This record gives sequence, structure tokens and C-alpha cells, in this order.
Amino acid sequence: MYPQQIHQYVRQFFQENNCEILRESNDFLNVQLTIEMDKRIMNRPFYWKYLESTGDEPNPAQLTLITDKNRLTESIAGEVVHYGSPRLNQLFKVTKELGSFVQMYEKNVNQSGEQTILTPWVGVNYKITYSSDRTKEILYSLGINLLTGAIINGFQESISHLNLESTIAPNTFHVPYIIKPLRALERLDAVIENQILHDDHTWAEEAKERLRKDLLVLEYFYRDIDEANRPECYEGEKKAMEEQYETKVKVEVINGGLFYLQTNVGIQ
Repeated sequence: MYPQQIHQYVRQFFQENNCEILRESNDFLNVQLTIEMDKRIMNRPFYWKYLESTGDEPNPAQLTLITDKNRLTESIAGEVVHYGSPRLNQLFKVTKELGSFVQMYEKNVNQSGEQTILTPWVGVNYKITYSSDRTKEILYSLGINLLTGAIINGFQESISHLNLESTIAPNTFHVPYIIKPLRALERLDAVIENQILHDDHTWAEEAKERLRKDLLVLEYFYRDIDEANRPECYEGEKKAMEEQYETKVKVEVINGGLFYLQTNVGIQ
């Protein structure tokens, strides 16, 4: 991310979370945090616990973030944020926490004045990571109809063109779901597990083969030393190799939500 992209992201983050921007240039922002945001990012649990016990007036912190240190023309005291910095990673994490689950309604496009009926769906975006000394990531977007149980892949793409809002439109109602959302999530998780089971896992065998070859090289260097007398560095190098080539499969839910839709989104 370039400094201007980071600046735009940070600015939008605080605006979306109702934090007032007190002062700003192209290179820094001075922000007044809300109570909720102070609790989330400022790491002051004892301060807030004390206030709650005494009933004193809260005083959430102000935060100054420098988004382009090289172009800063003023003498500003603040935190420098860049891609990979702890503060920016923290904001990414909070964004994920706050936006990980949504409830949205398709906007009523019916112009005749008749009632519009919306159907409930659960949609989840998954990331599967296959890792050893190399990493492969695959994204899946699954949706399940809470009336029929029909499951589609590419759910995010199917609804990306729809006009979705966080509140239901007038003269619109949604059908109560038959399949409970938690049960729906279990079904989608099972689809992902089945996908992993049937994926091509030659990558794991190839990683084991690379480990085997590297261990042979390691053994070659220590071939003249009895195993019982080999130095600690030998065990350290061996352990490091085994950790490097260890095969792992990780499934992560990126985000998801409950969607009430009028549009028939690709039932198969």
C-alpha cells in the first residue's frame, strides 16, 4: 500500500466509526476517539475499569497518525503508520471484527406498489491456506438458501451487483427461515471440509520430498561424526528444516452475513 492509500484507509476507518477528525493534512491525521474505539485500540483496560467503578466522566484519547513521514512538513508528534506497522495491522483487525458479520436486505425494486417478498440466505467467504515451505491460498464464497437448503459457490459474485441495505425497505417483508443460521453454517463448513478432502494434495507429498532431500544434505555434512556426538547445531538445523516443510491446512472465515434477497441468485 502506498502512503496515500494508507491515509485514505485510516481516514475512512475513523469516519465510519464516528471518530471526529480534528486536524488533517495529506501526511497525518489527528483524531478524537470515541469511548468504544478507545477501548478497542488504546489498551487502557485499567483506566476504563477505574472510570466504571468511580463513575467519573470518561475522557477518550486523541490519536495522531503520520501516514507519510517522508513528506511531512510540520513538526508533528505521532505514530508513523505504514504497511506492516503494528497500528495499521490493529486497524485491519478491528475492521475485520466489526465487519465480519452483516445483515442486509435487497432494496425493493418493485414499482407496482405490491408487497415484495425476500428470501433468507446465509453467505460466508472462506480462505483455505495450504502451507509448507510454500503457501497456496484459495478463496471460496458459499451461500445457502435457508428455505430450500440449496448451496451455491460464487455467492459473493452473485450478489455483488444487487442494491443491498442494512434496513428493510417499506412494503417489504421477509420469509422466516426454516434452516437455522447456525445449522446453515455447519452445512457450509462441511462443504469446505469436503472440498479440502477432495483437493489435489500432491503439494504435501512434494514438500515431504524436498524435506527428505534437504535432510540427506544435512546428514552428508555430519557423516563423519557419530550420531551420539553430533553438536547441538545439528539438531537445531534438523528441527528448523522439519518446521519449514511441515504441511498445514488452515481454514479461515473472512466474513459473512444473513442476506434477505428478492433476486434468485443462481440456484443449481
